[in-house]
Amino acid sequence: MFLKAQLQWNVIIPAENLDAEGLALQKAIIVRLLGEFSAKKATSTLGYFVAVTTLDKVGEGKVRQHSGDVLFPVTFSCITYKAFAGEILEGEVYKISKKFVLLRCGPLEKIFMEMQGYSYVPGENPVLMSEKSSKIEKGVKLRVMVIRVMYMEAEREFQAFAKLDGDHLGPI
Repeated sequence: MFLKAQLQWNVIIPAENLDAEGLALQKAIIVRLLGEFSAKKATSTLGYFVAVTTLDKVGEGKVRQHSGDVLFPVTFSCITYKAFAGEILEGEVYKISKKFVLLRCGPLEKIFMEMQGYSYVPGENPVLMSEKSSKIEKGVKLRVMVIRVMYMEAEREFQAFAKLDGDHLGPI
């Protein structure tokens, strides 16, 4: 699910990037904010950071004594993406093993799914076949229901567990 959030961060502008013209300073703040935003990747509460939508407020800068850099408190709006238990997702299969399938959906790269009712067919490009002649291979799009989401702090990413059991779920 996409969420809209308003955040307050501190942006540090190196002294050499400071300029008397306001537009150059605002550009430096925006460039620095976007760089820090993309490096942050995700948080457990907001999910994956997708895009900054507006720069709402730039506070008064404070000079840091030892470096001469200036710290600006900024308020901005952004879009994030976070999956929730019970949510229906459409993902693409990118790995098949005997015990599970791995899907990706947007920035969520690790959606694990046990494949009950499917038989593993090994080979150079392994596939899973069901009794109903449904075939799952790499690149297939699946509609699944999320049953659990976990945040991995060290990697700053989420892992989800999903299932195919339910109405309108399965290969698309």
